[in-house]
Amino acid sequence: MEKPIFDYGLNQNRRRFLSKLSLGLGSVALGSLLVPDLFKGMGSEDDEAEFMRGVAHFAPRAKRVIYLFQNGAPSQLDLFDYKPMLNKMHGEDLPASIRDGQRLTGMTSNQARFPLAGSIFNFKQYGQSGAWFSELLPHTARVVDDLCVVKSLHTEAINHDPALTFFQTGAQVGNRPSMGAWLSYGLGSENKNLPAYCVLLSRGKGNGQGVYSKLWTNGFLDSVHQGVQFSSGENPVLYLNDPDGLDRTERRKMLDKLAELNQSTYEEFGDPEITAKIQQYEMAYRMQTAVPEVTDTSREPESTVKMYGADCLNPGTFAANCLLARKLSEKGVRFVQLYHQGWDGHGNLPAEIRGQCQDVDQASAALITDLKQRGLLDETLVIWGGEFGRTNYCQGALTRENYGRDHHPRCFTVWMAGGGVKPGTVYGETDDFGYNITRNPVHVNDFHATILHLLGLDHERLTFKHQGRRYRLTDVAGKVVHDIIA
Repeated sequence: MEKPIFDYGLNQNRRRFLSKLSLGLGSVALGSLLVPDLFKGMGSEDDEAEFMRGVAHFAPRAKRVIYLFQNGAPSQLDLFDYKPMLNKMHGEDLPASIRDGQRLTGMTSNQARFPLAGSIFNFKQYGQSGAWFSELLPHTARVVDDLCVVKSLHTEAINHDPALTFFQTGAQVGNRPSMGAWLSYGLGSENKNLPAYCVLLSRGKGNGQGVYSKLWTNGFLDSVHQGVQFSSGENPVLYLNDPDGLDRTERRKMLDKLAELNQSTYEEFGDPEITAKIQQYEMAYRMQTAVPEVTDTSREPESTVKMYGADCLNPGTFAANCLLARKLSEKGVRFVQLYHQGWDGHGNLPAEIRGQCQDVDQASAALITDLKQRGLLDETLVIWGGEFGRTNYCQGALTRENYGRDHHPRCFTVWMAGGGVKPGTVYGETDDFGYNITRNPVHVNDFHATILHLLGLDHERLTFKHQGRRYRLTDVAGKVVHDIIA
C-alpha cells in the first residue's frame, strides 16, 4: 500500500493562518492606498476606462513634461537645418519642381517670384551626433549630447491659430482638451497641493502672435484638468489669497459649509461639475501655502542664477519661467507649459531672431543642465519648438542681410531631452532646399502619440466619451516613433 503524499506547506495552525492573513490584508490595504478605486466594480468599458485613470498603461519612461513652446514658429533654417544650397543659390527662384504646387499662405501666394534666402548665420556641428546648430544657440549647442533633434516634423495647418491649437489639443478647432489636460485626466497629480497642469507666459522682442486660454483648456473633460495660469505680478495665481477680513480659520469653515451645499446640490442634480468645483475650492485652499513657496526664487544659490542668467530673477521673463518650471516639476507638477511669443519672422527676421535667441538660449540649456544635476532629467521630458517652420524663400524684399520667411508646415524642427528619448540623436532629414522631408517624417499626431507613450500611456486607450463618441488626443491617427525612444 502506497504511503499518502502530504504537502506540509498546506498544513495550517492558528499562528500560521493569522500570519498569512496579515500579509494578505496588508497587500490589500497597500493596493487600496495606491489605487483608491482598486476594488470598485466594473460593469462596462466606460467603467474600466474610469477605473484605469491615474494608472499608467505600462511602465513610463517619464513622469512629467516641461514644454518650452516657441510661439510664432522659429526659423529652422536659421537655427537647426543647415542648407548650404540656399546660400549658394541665394536670390535665385525656388524651382517649381520642389514646391510642386503646394499651397501657400495669402501673404506670399501672390508673389511673382520666390527668391531663395540663405541664412546669414554660421553653422557648426556639435556633439557625438554631429548635429548642426546656428551661432545663435551657443548654450543649447553645448548640451547637444542630451538632446534628440527631430528635423522632420510636419503639419497640415498653415496659419498660426489652427497650427497652434492643433499642437496643443490635437485638433485645429476649439473646445478640445489640451495635452496637459489629457495628462492630468490620465495620470492625475503627484502633488495634491499644486495643480497637475501649470501655464507660464513670456514675450520676446520679435513680432508676436497671441496666446489664449483655449490652448490650455480642459475642453469637455472635468474643469479640474484645466491649466492654471501663473502671472508675473505680485500674486502669481489670481484670486488665491483670502479676502480682506477673512482669516485662514474662517476660510476653512466657509469652504466646509460651501462643500456641504455643493454636495447637497450634486445629490439632487448629479452634475459632475459640482464635485469639480468642490475639488477646485479645496485645491485653491492648499495652494495658498504651496504657491508662495514654489514661486520664491530668493533662496536660489548664486550658481543657479548664473546658470540661467540674471533675467531669471525678473518674473515674467523666459529665464524666470524656466527656473519656475524646474521648481514646479521638482514639486511633482505633471505638465508645465511655457509659451514664449515673438517668433513670427515675416520681415526683418535676422534682427528679430537674434533677440529671441538671446531670450531663450541660455535658459533652455540651463534647464537641461539643472534637471540633470538634480537627477530629474531622466524622468522629465523637455520639449522645445513651435507650431510650424519657415520657408526657404523670402517674403517681400530680399537683401543679403535682411529677409523674411513665410509659414512652412511641410517640415520643421523640434528638440526633446530627458524622459526616455535617445540623447545625442538627430532624427529625420529634409531635402537640399529645406522644403520637403526626405526621411522619417513625423506628423503632429505621431508626436503626441510618442509623448504619451513616454509617459506610460497608450494613445489609443486614453479616451473620453463625449456626445456619444470616444475622443482622444491623437483623434483617429498617430504612430509612436519608437526610433527616438531610448
